[in-house]
Amino acid sequence: MDITIDTITKICPESEIFESVLPLDNQDILELGCGDATLTRLIASTGEGRRIIATEVDDIQHQKNVLINDLPNVSFLLAGSENIPAVDNSIDIVLMFKSFHHVPKHLMAQALQEVKRVLKPDAMLYISEPVFAGEFNDILRLFHDEESVRKAAFETIKNAVDDKHYSLENELFFNTPVTFDDFDEFEKRVIGATHSEHQLSDELYDNVKNKFNQCCKNNSGEFLIPIRVDILRNIK
Repeated sequence: MDITIDTITKICPESEIFESVLPLDNQDILELGCGDATLTRLIASTGEGRRIIATEVDDIQHQKNVLINDLPNVSFLLAGSENIPAVDNSIDIVLMFKSFHHVPKHLMAQALQEVKRVLKPDAMLYISEPVFAGEFNDILRLFHDEESVRKAAFETIKNAVDDKHYSLENELFFNTPVTFDDFDEFEKRVIGATHSEHQLSDELYDNVKNKFNQCCKNNSGEFLIPIRVDILRNIK
């Protein structure tokens, strides 16, 4: 397993990846850390017979999610990955979209054990994690440096494979495009995200804004975020 590779050439939305590698139709799916339910909605409204439990640990976002009333095949629950509200051997596929590194370091191994508990034998765990590289990361790290937690997340996944709790079915790398119209949108979506409490001094705020505007000028507001995907199979 590799935390990153030298050159990542593929560019696509993440949906192109998981729809091509996972048999999502007619499955019981658990999404851990669903955020604003953007991918939840995409998965739920595509294909056939997809039954989804979508959890979120951020209570503010969860309260928004439960107001969604046009996704009858989705159940939104307030829960962390280290304590999953599902019975043993009940889930066909678990999805973690850029959420595993948000699990507290001391709970990461427990979270993978919880996933293992709820997965059926030979069922799949899909984990995507941002690679610590790229222009967007250079801006983010000015006020929220995730290098250590991303390394801890990778090591926890690797240890779970090395200890034969899971087998590694595939490891993929791609760039996913993210676009911001301006710094105000970046501030709302990233700095103001309710799952984190970012307190920026005036000086740091100005540094972040200047860095963003320079990058935005160079790339017309589109950032390519490098992503690693680990697809694991549950070993019972």
